[in-house]
Amino acid sequence: MQPMLALTDIQISTWVASFMLPMFRIVALLMTMPVIGTTLVPRRVRLYLAFAITVVVAPALPAMPPVQALDLSGLLLIGEQIIIGAGMGLSLQMFFHIFVIAGQIISTQMGMGFASMVDPTNGVSSAVIGQFFTMLVTLLFLSMNGHLVVLEVLVESFTTMPVGGGLLVNNFWELANGLGWALSSGLRLVLPAITALLIINIAFGVMTRAAPQLNIFSIGFPLTLVLGMVILWMSMGDILNQYQPIASQALQSLRDMVRAR
Repeated sequence: MQPMLALTDIQISTWVASFMLPMFRIVALLMTMPVIGTTLVPRRVRLYLAFAITVVVAPALPAMPPVQALDLSGLLLIGEQIIIGAGMGLSLQMFFHIFVIAGQIISTQMGMGFASMVDPTNGVSSAVIGQFFTMLVTLLFLSMNGHLVVLEVLVESFTTMPVGGGLLVNNFWELANGLGWALSSGLRLVLPAITALLIINIAFGVMTRAAPQLNIFSIGFPLTLVLGMVILWMSMGDILNQYQPIASQALQSLRDMVRAR
């Protein structure tokens, strides 16, 4: 009696590859993107989430190239998917680091550069105001369904940058240009507050020259700290108004990197 279903090793490997190749791109994104890719979310949870997303989206994806998962061509495709997913995650990390840079700059100007603590999102020490900005941006990102937009771009990337389609130099240029954009945007975000604090420090310097007997450290430091907090509070409205255009540009840069609509 002939068996009803006979599968060869090549067929099984091809089916496994059609599931594993998209999963590597999804895993790379979830491991490197903000919010989900932080140390607050255990790696096991991220792997389970990547597996669940792959199960949902894999049937709707374009056909995968007919390769075996463990031969040389399959390993090259796995590396390609990891690079694409990690590049997307790093592009989003630059958006979040705009506000971290802004918080670090204004902390230094206020004299709070030494006031740092371990950031639970990445496990390194950062300025307190930078952590405040990070938590604020995280809440805004989730409230605006930014994570859903990222998943939408991820699924669309399998059509615009299919598995086996190769990598373009323009994709890496988009990522490199994003670094300069993050640094300049972080500086522009707190430029008014920096200017005000610079004027205050210049005024204290003039007071020191005019009255050398004045102990500027006992007076100037706490006064700079208090005035810095007031200036930061007054600047919060403008900083929050800048969030929407910066977030839109970051998501558009992510779409451009994978040539999505």
